[in-house]
Amino acid sequence: MLLFKILLLAAVLYAAVCLFFYVFQRSFIYRPTPLMPEHAGAMVVERPDAAIRVSAKPRVGTKALLFFGGNAEDVGITVPKLAELFPERAIYGMHYRGYSGSSGRASEAGLRDDARAVFAMVRERHPNVMLVGRSLGSSIAIGLAAEHTVSRLVLIAPFESILRIAARTAPFLPMRLLLRDRYESWRYAPRVTCPTLLLAASHDELVPMQDTQRLQDAFRPGVSTLRVMEGTDHNTVASVPAFYEALLDGR
Repeated sequence: MLLFKILLLAAVLYAAVCLFFYVFQRSFIYRPTPLMPEHAGAMVVERPDAAIRVSAKPRVGTKALLFFGGNAEDVGITVPKLAELFPERAIYGMHYRGYSGSSGRASEAGLRDDARAVFAMVRERHPNVMLVGRSLGSSIAIGLAAEHTVSRLVLIAPFESILRIAARTAPFLPMRLLLRDRYESWRYAPRVTCPTLLLAASHDELVPMQDTQRLQDAFRPGVSTLRVMEGTDHNTVASVPAFYEALLDGR
């Protein structure tokens, strides 16, 4: 009887942990950035259920770069840096739902739909669009590149899927049953046809090199190139000169 009670208690506790993760899982994925005075001039793309802010460095011409940031990244800070690197392109960065004044709550379906709307706005102004995505944003960028014609795709610290990361982080939980936002980038890779660059960190604590390699293997032969930034991790991958050399190569 005592053993039965112990097993029952363990089962109840395990079920409670699973329920807690299922209810609050998106708080582990998305880390919204606050609205800052620097965002005052952001463009707004109206969606049926949200208003999506887009930081921009406008430029008249056919070329543009559309950037999607990491899960805790303020793209309003990144856009001016990209403008310095790519002076020949107009630069746009999408603030995810709930980030930096964008309304709504972040979810994979919502972010991917918003990205399509922002891409349509950018392409209407500039037919030559380059996509750049960092970490979480790499999955959004690869999804767009699979659906639309773009000039180039750059994936910074990309992952194969969040499902794999989550299963590795909490192997005691049935992630395949619990996780709603999976960001399975490998599903989109075979449909990408534009030149693609993967910029990976040699010591990425979140995305092991074998995950990045599996993502690259999912592309068609000759489409993607993998460059490894030695001595960097997930958050410092852009801290070495080799990163910018690779990013600017073939621009």
